[in-house]
Amino acid sequence: MKPRVTVITLGVENLERSLQFYRDGLGFSTKGIIGKEFEHGAVAFFDLQQGLKLAIWNRKDLAHEAKVLGGKPNPTEFTLGHNVGSIAEVDKVMKEAERAGAFITDPAHETFWGGYSGHFQDPDGHLWEVVWNPDWEISD
Repeated sequence: MKPRVTVITLGVENLERSLQFYRDGLGFSTKGIIGKEFEHGAVAFFDLQQGLKLAIWNRKDLAHEAKVLGGKPNPTEFTLGHNVGSIAEVDKVMKEAERAGAFITDPAHETFWGGYSGHFQDPDGHLWEVVWNPDWEISD
């Protein structure tokens, strides 16, 4: 399999609440909720960097589509890493996330490996890391 990730889909409990968090709180670009006319079809897509989208979809609809049983969400299953170009940018993004309604689980701080990072959870508990890595060049 050639790695070609183009969409990251997050299962959410309340599509409208998550839309507000990502669109209004974090400023992610979206056309809003589409697919309401289809049973199990309501979803919102957000443009991330070129070639990558974030989708939010009701957990029950995601479980239906994938033919799996829904379970209790666990925030430690994975993190979404948001890499930035400076320590100041980590602090800025963490403040934006908190103002948007995120729960700060790990305030921004220097890391043991020489970087700088912090963690927050979105309204559904999905875990994000905002990180500056001195060994990575970030270009917009």
